[in-house]
Amino acid sequence: MVASSNREKAALRREPLLKRAFDFTLAFLGLILSSPLWLVFSLAIYLEDQGPILFFQERCGRGARPFQIIKFRTMRHKGDDRNLVIDVENDPRNTKVGSLLRMAAMDELPSLINILKGDMSFVGPRPLPFKINVREGVHYDNITQIPGYHLRSQVKPGLTGIAQIYAPKNLDHSSKFQYDSLYVDRMSIWLDLKLILLSLWITLRGRWEYREGKV
Repeated sequence: MVASSNREKAALRREPLLKRAFDFTLAFLGLILSSPLWLVFSLAIYLEDQGPILFFQERCGRGARPFQIIKFRTMRHKGDDRNLVIDVENDPRNTKVGSLLRMAAMDELPSLINILKGDMSFVGPRPLPFKINVREGVHYDNITQIPGYHLRSQVKPGLTGIAQIYAPKNLDHSSKFQYDSLYVDRMSIWLDLKLILLSLWITLRGRWEYREGKV
């Protein structure tokens, strides 16, 4: 996969001390504690749409290295545009079960496996595919052409982050990447803890699909 441009490439940022150990431990505990939910969600997804339980898609990781992200499937199995990554409130492509999972970010549970493998972190920029959706395809052929991409690619993508929490869902990628730049510049374990706690608060209130004002 070509994941570079003629612009200057930034070196990978060193992770804060204990970040990897923190991610691994929390993901391992999360998988154990959430295991009963996997059965419930899997059954609900299959009964509604009779399609695959899990969703796999190639995303750009740290240093532009591709990896396969794993999630619970939330969109209709036979939808032609289900692979597009578009942030909209009340996405009409979602199933009823999928909408409920997205409200609490429960569709992200399988991504704990990505964290265990080291593809992702709990906190970081949102993992995006190399080819972006058609809405911005008029301006950009791929993610590497968006201003701010190379800075955000210095760190692992995450389940949550500054952009995921604070940026409006309908904001363009370039503007969201400015939020990601804040995280890259200020990355620390304490910031990770704060963002994780805020994310849990949003999950408990089921506000992940709100256009803005999640917290």
